[in-house]
Amino acid sequence: MSRPTISFEFFPPKTLDASFRLWETARALAPLAPDFVSVTYGAGGTTRKLTHEAVTTINRHYGIPVAAHLTCVEATKTETMEIVQAYADAGIREIVALRGDAPKGQDRFTPHPEGFADTVELIEAIATRGDMTVRVGAYPEPHPDSSGTDADVAWLKRKIDAGATSAITQFFFDADTFFRFRDKCAAAGIAAPIIPGILPIQGWAGAKRFAATCGTSVPAWAEEAFSKAAAEGPAAERILAERTCVTLCRDLLDGGVERLHFYTLNRPDLTLAVCGALGVQPVRDLGAVA
Repeated sequence: MSRPTISFEFFPPKTLDASFRLWETARALAPLAPDFVSVTYGAGGTTRKLTHEAVTTINRHYGIPVAAHLTCVEATKTETMEIVQAYADAGIREIVALRGDAPKGQDRFTPHPEGFADTVELIEAIATRGDMTVRVGAYPEPHPDSSGTDADVAWLKRKIDAGATSAITQFFFDADTFFRFRDKCAAAGIAAPIIPGILPIQGWAGAKRFAATCGTSVPAWAEEAFSKAAAEGPAAERILAERTCVTLCRDLLDGGVERLHFYTLNRPDLTLAVCGALGVQPVRDLGAVA
């Protein structure tokens, strides 16, 4: 098994303590030489300024290519493209273009009257600039607003045709879930890389809540295993979480996957352990943070 190409997702901090945790996470994972890291955008665009600060700080101090999440929510086209320009001015050359979740208090996404109607419009506008790599989301299991996997595949094809160069999937529990989706995408003529999103399970209750919001099915074996481990204590949960994640990653790599994207939740230890088990070791000394 060859060394996979890896990448990581962080979220922007809202408190001083959370800031320290993010910077320590970035510092811990940077020596693994990720292909890129991404920084999320809060629901309804609520962390727009925080995301920009986190992206530019990581880009300056950690020597890692950073992809900034950007959504269509609660902003005009002009405002959104001004954000893209601000990233370009700061030396950022990658965007993860997403529709975004509905603002708090709303059941469904509704485009801003002067904003982008959907992700495809946003991708086209960014791609037209010619100076940004655009990544997008993908859903091995149906998106909560989707009619089914076939619709999700067709929508991903539109996003790739609009100018996106790769896709990062929502997390899943079984490798076969990803392989079925990958095969459907290939049959639809999607040739761009589809990077599986991996969630090292920091806590089972939180993982289930996350799964419920994004349409990820929770298999019976996982419910049984993690419930039993929880009864045995934190050490048992941690061992199970690492083993489960390593097994999933190895199954993906054995199936021809070459890239893995880890949802770190700004906690590096479990991701570091999984990467180590996959043969991904530090390749450089980060040195002192500027």
